[in-house]
Amino acid sequence: MSDEQKLLELVASRREAVLATIRRDGRPQLSNIMYTWDPGERIARISTTAKRAKARNLMRDPRATLYVPGGHFWAFAVADGDAEICGPTKTPGDEAGRELLQVHSSFYGGLEPEAFFQEMVENERLVIRLRISHLYGLVMDKPPGA
Repeated sequence: MSDEQKLLELVASRREAVLATIRRDGRPQLSNIMYTWDPGERIARISTTAKRAKARNLMRDPRATLYVPGGHFWAFAVADGDAEICGPTKTPGDEAGRELLQVHSSFYGGLEPEAFFQEMVENERLVIRLRISHLYGLVMDKPPGA
């Protein structure tokens, strides 16, 4: 198996990561996030609100990096790409709302759509679609010396 395939499998096997975006002054802004992975499109989908720093940063500059930790210090993937924003959801059941339902359902199971859609509108939620263009990292089966 190639190194890239190992890294992609690590990204696909996790749901928690750190998203790095770029602040207005050029410094990184890091956020703990949960994501879903679409292997065919190489897209990580992240739910957030329009008012959060990561969303505001990405609306200004779409470049972002996802850091995905493995099971130990010597296993991690770093995925760079450009983000696309879908939303925020404005009308219950619109495109952003339906995509949010898919993302949240993968984390929390069956959700009642009508109440969910309304809550997403009230919270000004959106989906960040991070399309991965560059991948690097390290995937060791076990730490050195173990």
